[in-house]
Amino acid sequence: MPVQGSLSVERMCQISRVSRAGYYRSLAKEEPEAEEMLVRAAIQQVVLEHRHRYGYRRVRRELWNQGLVVNHKRVLRMMREDNLLAIQPRQFVMTTDSGHRLEVAVNLARRLNLSGINQLWVADITYIRLWREFVYLAVVLDGYSRKVVGWALSRSLISQFAVAALEMAIVERQPAPGLVHHSDRGVQYACRQYAALLEKHQMLASMSRPGNPYDNARCESFIRTLKREEINASSYRDLEDLNANIAVFIEEYYNQKRLHSALGYRSPQVFEQALENQETPKAATVICSFGKTNTGLLGTGTQTPSPSPDPNPLLNTVEVLS
Repeated sequence: MPVQGSLSVERMCQISRVSRAGYYRSLAKEEPEAEEMLVRAAIQQVVLEHRHRYGYRRVRRELWNQGLVVNHKRVLRMMREDNLLAIQPRQFVMTTDSGHRLEVAVNLARRLNLSGINQLWVADITYIRLWREFVYLAVVLDGYSRKVVGWALSRSLISQFAVAALEMAIVERQPAPGLVHHSDRGVQYACRQYAALLEKHQMLASMSRPGNPYDNARCESFIRTLKREEINASSYRDLEDLNANIAVFIEEYYNQKRLHSALGYRSPQVFEQALENQETPKAATVICSFGKTNTGLLGTGTQTPSPSPDPNPLLNTVEVLS
């Protein structure tokens, strides 16, 4: 924030009992050149703080949070003029091996209507290229808040590192029975060790349809962000260096600070803190669609799902759509 003498603009506004937005509007009318420099300085501060990870939309939102109301077109123009546009993504490489004979779960996630955290977790694996080798990252996200709750690195696609990411998530969140865990059909998620861990903690497995990555869009979105804003913008000496930097990115930046448009431009941590002040969330519901010839047999109300011997307390309602 710009400093006038020894006082920041924020402090001067507090002393004068005026809003920062009002100060900036007055400055734009009386000293447009000074206001132009102030806006550029504020944009540069946001971009540098977020290490060129933010595009103009998130930069504008950060400025709004500081009381500096600026049109998004103006922010884009200034960022382009000052060479501050966000780092662009690179091409992805497939890491899913679904050519196995292990049991595959049905897709529950695409019909879930979430109402709170720890109702749906989504998991995925991606590759990271180091100087002399490829390594792999397994992540687990909360499907409601987009917060990364578990992650692990490995030099090979063995199932143990996917299990390690899930174990981290379980320790971190201590979820109640009935949570739905969604992933692709990779062997790491279909193996006995992973399935046993899900069963031990009374989680329901859910897997994407063949060849349809959009079923796991939340995890894919995080991986794109990670690649664009951290991996492709940095270089790492070795696996240990990568591990340290990813820990900082996930734990200190992505979860705590990075604004998410899907969360109303709040970070996952701020979003979850806001949920704590609300009423206890309702259970997640499964939306089912039946043909018109069947709806008469089900009636006009709601139908309780039947398949599991241990009913999922988070899936206690099925809404029947005609």
